[in-house]
Amino acid sequence: MKATTLEVTFRKGRPLAAYLRLEGPRAKVKTTKEATPALLVDFDEVGRALGLEILAFDDTTVACINEVLLSIGHAALPDKELAPLRAA
Repeated sequence: MKATTLEVTFRKGRPLAAYLRLEGPRAKVKTTKEATPALLVDFDEVGRALGLEILAFDDTTVACINEVLLSIGHAALPDKELAPLRAA
């Protein structure tokens, strides 16, 4: 897996959503599927997972994110990689 990046979007000083990018920024999203009510997975035209949309910080745990990552064939991430979600 390539290096992942995590982007947290804020509105009026509060976290609104986050995106965990699994592939490079040039990849084009073809479909989006709901993994949980708080996590959406974006896929490209050949079915490769590109990233996770994190919609609800209160309902999302590192364990839940890692469970989804494993289910789509990616390695789990260490807690420190997802630490900004706790801070948000």
